[in-house]
Amino acid sequence: MKEREQLQKTLKPHWVWAIAFGSAIGWGAFVLPVDWMGMAGPLGVIIGFMIGAVLMIIIGVSYGFLVEKLPVSGGEFAYAYYGLGRYHAFFCGWFLTLGYASIVALNASAIALLGKFVLPQVIEQGYMYDIAGWHVYAGEIVVACLSLIVFAFLNTRGAGLSGLAQFVFCVCLIVGVVILTIAMIVHPSSSFSNLTPVFKPGIGAFSSIIAIVAIAPWAFVGFDNIPQAAEEFDFSPKKSFKIIVIALLCAGLTYGLTIIATGVGQSWSSAVAEQNVWGTGTIVENTYGTVGVLLLSFALLMGIFTGLNGFYLSTSRLLLAMGRARILPEPFSRLHPKYKTPHIGILFTLGMTLVAPFFGRQALMWVVDMASIGVTIAYFYSCFVAYRLFKWSDSSPQAAVGKSKSVVAPFRKFMSLLGVICSAGFFLLLVVPGSPGFLATPSLIALAVWVVLGAIFFLAKLKNYRAIPKEDLDHYILGDFADSKDNTDEGKDMPAAAITAALSDKAVSED
Repeated sequence: MKEREQLQKTLKPHWVWAIAFGSAIGWGAFVLPVDWMGMAGPLGVIIGFMIGAVLMIIIGVSYGFLVEKLPVSGGEFAYAYYGLGRYHAFFCGWFLTLGYASIVALNASAIALLGKFVLPQVIEQGYMYDIAGWHVYAGEIVVACLSLIVFAFLNTRGAGLSGLAQFVFCVCLIVGVVILTIAMIVHPSSSFSNLTPVFKPGIGAFSSIIAIVAIAPWAFVGFDNIPQAAEEFDFSPKKSFKIIVIALLCAGLTYGLTIIATGVGQSWSSAVAEQNVWGTGTIVENTYGTVGVLLLSFALLMGIFTGLNGFYLSTSRLLLAMGRARILPEPFSRLHPKYKTPHIGILFTLGMTLVAPFFGRQALMWVVDMASIGVTIAYFYSCFVAYRLFKWSDSSPQAAVGKSKSVVAPFRKFMSLLGVICSAGFFLLLVVPGSPGFLATPSLIALAVWVVLGAIFFLAKLKNYRAIPKEDLDHYILGDFADSKDNTDEGKDMPAAAITAALSDKAVSED
């Protein structure tokens, strides 16, 4: 059994909050408000996102418990292994890797999109080709690739540096959003009457809200970066749930402010009809000119930076955990000799995402839309594992002292069950034809390709992966927490065929 290198405990609570909040608020909050209002109307978007935040908090109950119980890198990958065995861990980790990495790539492409609007004469240089109707320029490729390289370097230099940078970016983002919203509201040409009709005509309030709730897993993805960084907390993991709740509420409020800031400046229905490349940018420019665009661009840039930084951190920690488990080659489990960061995972993420700018933004959006499936699957695994670990009653000695303890146990069990239902509901919204969040055909094709690649990779690794003794895997993945008596596997792993079967205790069998 080889030594398991430990990450340094350098992340402070407010830095971890910034990782969660900043990762949830990316480019979409500033680029897509007009598109969202076209889907649901202003009030439909705001209510939908607030409901989404509440549903994410319900899911966050399970995350808070699991982070406290297993503060190790890998997050959902480690939880799936702990509760259901190595094969489910592979399945969860495979989809989550794509989800995280694609968000890194998308944030880099958002910098190029911002450049196309603010400095088109610089970015739109060296026309190369078209992909899915998107003009690809050498200028945007250079900008996107440079941003990926810079944040890879930042993350390699240590979690403390990237955590501090994340917090600074988040403070700047919040200040920018607040100033922008106030400025748009007080301008003489602005009016709250521009927010009417508050729901999208023709589909009703309920359908409008559900259309936004369906994209909540994508809109709030980032709070789950907290478990990926848990091994590096310099504080008690018991604070995790509180940090998750604060981050999600801040994210929901920020989405609401950007909708209001956009909607009061121009009738949202006319903005949708105009189909501008950047609806929010056009409205702010018409209101405040260059100064307004610069303020909006500053806030947007901070949102992009937080997304790049946060998901570099989470992707590299997930790859570290998969390297420890020998799903990926052993070098992924090594840390930088000086900075003690998972530098191989960071460089691998950089290599994967450097290819993305060459495919154009539209093609990349298909992959990102499909990646929502991976995030939803990770939510499901975490909630399901927490549900199996929670008890309907607390028979501990503390429970006999007062009623509060006996109330907490069934409440947590019920909340984890709600998390399972919410996660399954999000999944169905993405895959059931006719649902508001149903994936487009190109996204489904991308999903099928990733599933096939995963099956090939799994079969190629199966013999070696199965041969690793469970005691070794416990040590590599769970570290000091491998000896917990609550491990529901009890030395067993789910068979590979059970990945697509119902998750039940009876499905557990010997390796």
